[in-house]
Amino acid sequence: MQVNATQLNALLTAYVPKRLPVLITGRPGIGKSDIVEQVADAVGHDLMISHPVVEDPTDSKGLPFASADGRSARFLPFGDLERALQPRKRPLIWFLDDLGQASPAVQAAKMQLLLARRIGEHKLPDNVTFLAATNRRNDNAGVSGILDPLISRFATVVELEASIAEWTAWAVAHHIAPELIAFLRFRPDLLSVQKTTRDIEATPSPRSWGFVAKTMGVVPPELELISYAGSVGQAAATELIAFIQIYRQLPSPDAILATPDTAPIPEKPSALYAISAALAMYANEGNFGRIATYTERMISGGVGEFAALLVTDALRKTPAIAHTHDFIRAQGGPIGKLIQG
Repeated sequence: MQVNATQLNALLTAYVPKRLPVLITGRPGIGKSDIVEQVADAVGHDLMISHPVVEDPTDSKGLPFASADGRSARFLPFGDLERALQPRKRPLIWFLDDLGQASPAVQAAKMQLLLARRIGEHKLPDNVTFLAATNRRNDNAGVSGILDPLISRFATVVELEASIAEWTAWAVAHHIAPELIAFLRFRPDLLSVQKTTRDIEATPSPRSWGFVAKTMGVVPPELELISYAGSVGQAAATELIAFIQIYRQLPSPDAILATPDTAPIPEKPSALYAISAALAMYANEGNFGRIATYTERMISGGVGEFAALLVTDALRKTPAIAHTHDFIRAQGGPIGKLIQG
């Protein structure tokens, strides 16, 4: 079953307090681990991340240790298992990341932990919940599969899908460069791209676009293509550079806000995406009246969908706008009708 980030967050928030284990699948770099961290914070749990791909079965079973008389032995827990067995005040999420890359022997060792919640004589505390994530076999991520008996130990298995709406909402809230938001709205198919070869090359994903966002404004223009291509691949980086050149030739948001009654409204979709994202980043309680004037002209000009993006992004970035007189007035006009339905 495919879910978006919001649905996965809500699902885990409901399952974790009930101690129900969940397996999350999906392409590399689409935010599986980030969502688990967000849920841990939201439900007040500690988070322990294990990487079964670098484990061997003794990490899950414990280390064999002979008794003093040499007639018996017991398994002594160590590492993550020992930490999980310790009494704790706060509940714990034990997150098994990249589970599908682990060897069959390591996966098999997790079965008793997941279902019986114990290994030999060692019983897990009741306040420990298992979550796991894995890439898919066709993602070229070294996944050979997950044992069917292990899959059946999870209460549910869901596949996380990257969503441009979810990503842009996150990007606006985290003040990502407006030109990058505008570009991915213009080319949403480049948000997450399936890798088709085993060559050592980057491919677009929400994670890799996040690296692009961190380097924008850091590298000089002559190195932008090299830098971005190293994060998302040459094809996607070339398109981004071409889009940024369009973005840089548009009127500045300050110029538009200085004369919102007469400032030109772009005609090309790429430019409309760019100017909408830029103005949303500039919007605040003091200038929203001018923003409203410009967006009403956009609606009258037949590009209301871009006006809706502009106002929605502005509210995500600066929620206090919703309490201004200018916004309340605009709600009674074409802007209100557009964003409400």
